[in-house]
Amino acid sequence: MSRIGIFMADGCEEIEGLTVVDVVRRAKMEIKMISITGKREVTSSHGVTFLADALASEVNYDELDGIVLPGGMPGTLNLGADATVNEVIQKFAAEGKLVAAICAAPSVLGAAGILEGKRATCHPGFEEKLTGAQTSEDSVVVDGNIITSRGMGTAIPFALEIVRYYADDTAVEQVKTGLVYHVVQ
Repeated sequence: MSRIGIFMADGCEEIEGLTVVDVVRRAKMEIKMISITGKREVTSSHGVTFLADALASEVNYDELDGIVLPGGMPGTLNLGADATVNEVIQKFAAEGKLVAAICAAPSVLGAAGILEGKRATCHPGFEEKLTGAQTSEDSVVVDGNIITSRGMGTAIPFALEIVRYYADDTAVEQVKTGLVYHVVQ
């Protein structure tokens, strides 16, 4: 079974983070919410407080197969300023493990040099921070082991692509059915 971590910082966009957790768990995959705040409580950019599963200092990152960064402000800035976050994303990218980021958080990947030569997307206005990337306005962009997405409105398709990365289309369709998710044209 794939084991994924998702870094949670104060000021994160709660829908981007918790949607990924919900969808991945519906796919019967393991995802651990990892707080970088030094406490299990994380308060989102909209004042929603929730409990993470573990503190960043408690996690054995070698046991994880992928890592996710939700966006939001100032959550993205908090992620980008955290030494553990930067160390983990660079290590995972180099090892070919999944590194996924949504909204403003792909800028953290850009600053870390992870997007060099990759296709990527982000929240409108952050494109210049995707250093080295070929930017896209697609809702979700998958380029090898890197998955990026635009924002809160793309959280479900972003989460479904994370599931698809480890599973198959059947698993994705089962989750979509359970969510009653369909794209309106």
